[in-house]
Amino acid sequence: MNSLFILPLLLASTASAYSSSSSIAHRVRSVNYFISRECNYSCGFCFHTQKNTHRLGIGHAKLGLQLLQHSGTEKINFAGGEPFLNPELLGELCKYASEECGMAVSIISNGSLIRPDWMKRYGDYVDILGVSVDSFDPSTNAAIGRGGDTDKNQHVSRVLKVREMCSEHDVLFKMNTVVCSLNHHEDMNEYVSKLDPYRWKAFQVLVLKGENAGGKDDLRDARGLQVSRPEFDAFVDRHSGQEALIPEPNDVMQNSYLLLDEELRFLDCSENGKVPSQSILEVGVETALAQAGFDDDMFHRRGGIFKWNRDRSNVIVPK
Repeated sequence: MNSLFILPLLLASTASAYSSSSSIAHRVRSVNYFISRECNYSCGFCFHTQKNTHRLGIGHAKLGLQLLQHSGTEKINFAGGEPFLNPELLGELCKYASEECGMAVSIISNGSLIRPDWMKRYGDYVDILGVSVDSFDPSTNAAIGRGGDTDKNQHVSRVLKVREMCSEHDVLFKMNTVVCSLNHHEDMNEYVSKLDPYRWKAFQVLVLKGENAGGKDDLRDARGLQVSRPEFDAFVDRHSGQEALIPEPNDVMQNSYLLLDEELRFLDCSENGKVPSQSILEVGVETALAQAGFDDDMFHRRGGIFKWNRDRSNVIVPK
């Protein structure tokens, strides 16, 4: 049955579950939504690869946000793929999540397609804008697949422009770094201090079957990019003076994020792969959540709850 017709039933059941079980709201406070797998980069360690180009229409995507809101979601993070390959869809979802659902809104991007006109139109609906920054060396970025410009790689200059736009629009700036065999020796302190991120996540390369494990159906083989736990810890120790740094090795990261794919299905990574649940548009959030393999305890222990709303005292939202 078309989810547009069963939405009232789903909302009713979700509201009932929410009122009868605070644990559901407790578990879905922060959700990540991969709006599409499409990407313009080719990072060798990517664990959400372009296996299709599907994306929901704006109507169904908004219905999903409604269901999450009614279940207790307070923060939505839009990711991909590269979410800015669909700038209109992304912008309208940011606006809807912020204005209609009252959610904090964050985005994770590679930073290559963020334009001043998009920020002018939609920046007021975004609380946190995160950019992937794996190296400040052009040749390392090119080797990783971040930018694809060989020795003239422009990824760092793009990041700096995004940082300026965040400052201009009072959006909190975040950095994500994947620590791999190509960058684990790098000292990023000087550049990180200049960028002054609100948060800086450092992730150990994660290999998942069906995505980047070198299998028959995998689009990536990240096994050669893996680092040991001592190598990861050495990177973290080198940057321990950065107050924004939040290290997440594999055992912390793997199951502590609620991930929704392009069909609004939770992804269970607990068996070192990605097993999709039924879509929340078909069965509601509570039923789909039971299939997510989500480690709520680890989510809280890794600091999954933080101040995720920007200061909006001076915001004048455009009409």
